[in-house]
Amino acid sequence: MKRRLFFVLLFCIACSCIEASSLQLPSIFSDHAVLQRGMPVKVWGKSAADALVTVEISGNEYSTVANEEGNWTVVLPSFEAGGPYDIRVSSAGETCLIEDVLFGEVWLCSGQSNMEFKVKEAYDAANEMKRADYPMIRAVNVPHVMNGSPQNEVEVKWEICSSSSVGNFTALGYFYALNLYKELKVPVGIINSSWGSTGVRTWMSREAFDQLPQRMKNDYDPLALNDYARFQKENADKKQQFESALKNDKGMAGKWYEPDTNISDWKEMNVPCAWVSTELGNSLGNVWYCRKVQLPESAAGKSGILSLGIIDDGDRVWVNGTKVGEGRGSNKRRIYNIAPDVLCAGENIIVVQLNNSSYTGGFISVPDDYYLETSGDKVRYSLSGKWKYKKSAVSMDFGYSEILPNIAPSLLYNAMIHPFVNFAIRGAVWYQGEHDTKRAYDYQTMFPALIEDWRKQWGYDFPFYWVSLANMNLEDQVPKDSQWAELREAQTMALSLPYTGQAVIYDIGDALNIHPVNKQEVGRRLALLARNKVYGEKDLVCEGPVYESFKKEGNKIVLRFRNAGKGLSTKNNKYGYVTGFSIAGEDKRFEWAKAYIQGDEVVVYSDKVEAPIAVRYAWSDNPGANLCNKEGLLVVPFRTDDWKGCTEK
Repeated sequence: MKRRLFFVLLFCIACSCIEASSLQLPSIFSDHAVLQRGMPVKVWGKSAADALVTVEISGNEYSTVANEEGNWTVVLPSFEAGGPYDIRVSSAGETCLIEDVLFGEVWLCSGQSNMEFKVKEAYDAANEMKRADYPMIRAVNVPHVMNGSPQNEVEVKWEICSSSSVGNFTALGYFYALNLYKELKVPVGIINSSWGSTGVRTWMSREAFDQLPQRMKNDYDPLALNDYARFQKENADKKQQFESALKNDKGMAGKWYEPDTNISDWKEMNVPCAWVSTELGNSLGNVWYCRKVQLPESAAGKSGILSLGIIDDGDRVWVNGTKVGEGRGSNKRRIYNIAPDVLCAGENIIVVQLNNSSYTGGFISVPDDYYLETSGDKVRYSLSGKWKYKKSAVSMDFGYSEILPNIAPSLLYNAMIHPFVNFAIRGAVWYQGEHDTKRAYDYQTMFPALIEDWRKQWGYDFPFYWVSLANMNLEDQVPKDSQWAELREAQTMALSLPYTGQAVIYDIGDALNIHPVNKQEVGRRLALLARNKVYGEKDLVCEGPVYESFKKEGNKIVLRFRNAGKGLSTKNNKYGYVTGFSIAGEDKRFEWAKAYIQGDEVVVYSDKVEAPIAVRYAWSDNPGANLCNKEGLLVVPFRTDDWKGCTEK
């Protein structure tokens, strides 16, 4: 009993010491960490005020004295790649031990969902995970957190790459790191700080945001912009009112699903249509829709099928007052069976209570997915087009906004980037922009501002590489303006900053999936940039051809390129046809063009344009373009004109 009491007492004393410990390090300095080789490395933390702090590594000690607030920083000298090392930090009788630390290459990986996209979701994931035995590759996943002011710490831990751990690594970051590791044969650490559906402005500091032009600030709630803490408090009160309205939906109380409901004061909306493109904007909540369809005598009493495409996010559906189904989730089509004796000759009334619990909201499929089909004659009656709608419980009517990273500037910079600004990194890789396509013209300003901001925060001009947007959506039947093309143009314009580069990937996207699964190739193309520009492989071709100049020759335009490598070529085209070009005359009306390679030049023309003055290449959401160099790297999308784009207008 005495021995038991003794050990209990020791345990209590130990616990009280832990709780009272004044020596603290950020969690980025934890077991299995990778620190940047070849440059001085800061180690920092907190201790007792004015206390001596000593950091010991490899038999050497480095000391400093904490300031009055207990903050301290020790700068380690440059280390070559290698390890493992133990780092012992001591102060005022307290000690922190960090084990299995490597020195190598550290890269910050950030952006939205295509950076967040995990290895276990990527192409050939099972095999990639099975062979992922690379203990010299290590990763940090930064949790999703927001804050209205810059934070010095976020709780993270380092994971050693193995078959059991790699599935949750950022896929792009991992394949980038793997390419570097195989070439450099040194440890590689990646810090994944990303969040899906986020805009560039939430990732920049408030100092940088405040320097943007006013038009780039006007879409924020003034209170969220200027007093985020107060905004949160007031928003919480509005949320309670909104949730009460949702619980007591007045459409359900008023039985709006009944056929005799008076809809004369309901507004009109075309279906399909996402809420974000209407007066509903980013609202959450319930909106009721009504559509009347005329059926012949042959349909009376027959069973049928009601197809309502994809709904974001939930629905309840009635036909002539009879409930025919309900669903949830924005990843599946709604197809409901209509029982016999529900349909009638003449007017039939379809009512949908649609609930949005996230960003988009609404009917978001293609028009052909909306129809009513009767049994027997198998006739389909289109339901796309004008519907009536009425709000029953919508967040906008209560002034409530869901607290997400885009609600105010700098929320993710503060919580997910600022904690690492003293942590030495080699550089950053970035995959973001899909959220900002409608602001592509402003992205020309915002994106370089972010790059310069991060470099200022770290205190040096580290390399910054990014992914140009992949191809997405169906290919255009005729040339037209494209927000995605303009965003790619804005990304390319940021190459004017030093130590930058971009991977062009409009050949490996998916028209129906914003998340290309072939992150292996994206990581490889990004790694080519680093290998050439950072790690000295100067003979390695790391970028595709870039438009340089043009000249007119009759009804043709002849284009010249730089960075052509071993020469111009075409991708995935055994006949050598060049695709992806459009051409226009003085009327600014673009037509698809024919093109062919002529030595180091490309000749572009169209029988429909007699006097061309402008050419565009890969200028659409999904370009279907194939011009590259013989190394297989794509020509960077471009245009020769300077006409106003759709996002500038």
